[in-house]
Amino acid sequence: MNIIGKDELPADFFAGFRREDVPGVRRIVEDVKRDGDAAVRHYSRLLDGVAPDPVRATKDALDEACKTLDPSLRDALRLAARNIRAFAEAQKAEVRVFEVETSPGVFCGQRPTPVERVGVYVPGGRHPLVSSLLMGAIPALAAGVREIAVCSPPTAGGSVHPVILGAAGLLGLNEIYAVGGAQAVAAMAYGTESIRRVDKIIGPGNRFVTAAKLEIFGAAGIDLPAGPSEVLVVAGGEADPETVAADLLAQAEHDPEASAVLLTDSRRFAESVDEAVRRGLERLTAPETAARSLDERGFLVVLDALEEAVEIANRRAPEHLELQGERAVSMAERFRNFGALFLGAGAGEVFGDYAAGTNHILPTGGTARFSSGLGVRDFIKFQSTLRFADGAESGLVSGTVLLAETEGLAAHAAAARLRGRTRPG
Repeated sequence: MNIIGKDELPADFFAGFRREDVPGVRRIVEDVKRDGDAAVRHYSRLLDGVAPDPVRATKDALDEACKTLDPSLRDALRLAARNIRAFAEAQKAEVRVFEVETSPGVFCGQRPTPVERVGVYVPGGRHPLVSSLLMGAIPALAAGVREIAVCSPPTAGGSVHPVILGAAGLLGLNEIYAVGGAQAVAAMAYGTESIRRVDKIIGPGNRFVTAAKLEIFGAAGIDLPAGPSEVLVVAGGEADPETVAADLLAQAEHDPEASAVLLTDSRRFAESVDEAVRRGLERLTAPETAARSLDERGFLVVLDALEEAVEIANRRAPEHLELQGERAVSMAERFRNFGALFLGAGAGEVFGDYAAGTNHILPTGGTARFSSGLGVRDFIKFQSTLRFADGAESGLVSGTVLLAETEGLAAHAAAARLRGRTRPG
């Protein structure tokens, strides 16, 4: 890895999310919007080498996948699902209906209403990212979403990976489609003969999926534009270098563009972490992805004082922020911008990825400065209500009329004056 000082950080370290214009994505989206299933089959055959027909998994396929799950994997999925659901239900408990009397007889209220139909994208590729199904679907179920459609790339055999099918069965989901990439996003956004359109699309994916989500926004809602994954570890010299190195490696193996960064005030500690990373790479059976990520986007940053990490981290706004060692943990309240915070060496980011209960669909590329990780609130519309009691205070009339006339909106003013005369209930 690269051992550097804070003044040597690359120019784009604080650049934030960059929207990428991915060639071909707009055409895929427009073709699917116009031609429906025919375009989905065309791009599935072109990009995935297979075009399933029918594209929807049958109940028998779901039942079979559920039955044939390895028992240990089934137990692990149930453990993760239980913890994710417990966290999501706690979030739901904070959502409430209320009314407040802002003026005599004038009641302003909030009515939370679940989104009706949600599409969950689950990456497939070489490995089934089944955890993304749990992270996407369980908060939606907790929020009260009535319909959930799942899209995941087809395997060479033309079906969704059996582990994803089995997990869907465990969750009680039954609308699963073997379609991936930008064509899946477009199909969910606009609808086809086989896939009914959804109201919101969530879930991580590659740059084609991310570009497609940004392209269709407005036809459907989206969770967030996911970029390459990232971790920033803050650790003093008293922390364990092997643990820090393990977490940097775990992040780096996601993607060659993933970012793994350590902020420390000890050069000796940084050197120990670097040595531990090298040993860890040698133990990986397929180290190429992690090695490239660490070489190009991995930094061990030596600071004059550990307190300097606060300003750097808050500007960076990392997806995952780990605080390891007593001094780093003691500064936890000073960190404001992050997708998820992991306190202490025991709270490895990997547990957040899978089974602890927090969600792993998180803001990247600095967007944690203004957005949050996926949760129950992403599946709920907070609708305001306004109610006037009989004989309600009419003092609002004159103020509303004056504001409307100031803005040059005579019809608004007239509508307010009418209420002043009729005093409606």
